[in-house]
Amino acid sequence: MSTPAKPAKDLEKRDRIVKRIARELRDGFFVNLGIGMPTLIANHVPAGMQVILQSENGMLGIGPYPIEGREDADLINAGKETVSELAGTSYFSSADSFAMIRGGHIDLSVLGAMEVDEEGNLANWMIPGKMVKGMGGAMDLVAGARRVIVAMEHTTREGQSKILHQCTLPLTGLKVVNTIVTEIAVMQVTPAGLVLEEIAAGLTADDVQRATEPRLILSPDLKTMEG
Repeated sequence: MSTPAKPAKDLEKRDRIVKRIARELRDGFFVNLGIGMPTLIANHVPAGMQVILQSENGMLGIGPYPIEGREDADLINAGKETVSELAGTSYFSSADSFAMIRGGHIDLSVLGAMEVDEEGNLANWMIPGKMVKGMGGAMDLVAGARRVIVAMEHTTREGQSKILHQCTLPLTGLKVVNTIVTEIAVMQVTPAGLVLEEIAAGLTADDVQRATEPRLILSPDLKTMEG
């Protein structure tokens, strides 16, 4: 049975988030992309920039998603999706992969989230009462990476904010998130609270505030969100 296509609106949201986060990449960065939406960033690494993508299942040097018909079932990321390899790609054990993560050698980790709060606490690994395949490497990644960006839709399908005063779900990490990127805004987590830095075109700061539980601090350099 084929997977139902996602509505165009959902794809547009994801595309905006992914392209915006790709602008945070820097030459020479070692980057881990979490399962789901973050993996799409591999297709948007700026031309001419050398970014080394790491997968916690033991691959360093992930390329864009493979062209249809040229997939190699032996080349997969942590989400079990087929990926491509770049020149110089290396393979190693899961133990070595986590040594790299826990040793602080990941410059940037991008993960999805179910909830984030104003202190940068992150909940992204389970919902009580629902089946969980395993916690994966998220807890190690948020503790070991030098910077953590959350890629998420701003609200639930019911319209409830996913950016809260305090997370209600089991936590992945305490005060670990640096930046939150949603389809409508870019926010930085600071000791004073969440600083709103960018807003999607056609929206206002009030629109973003209505979709956000904590009170936002407006950046003096507030600007339109770019893809």
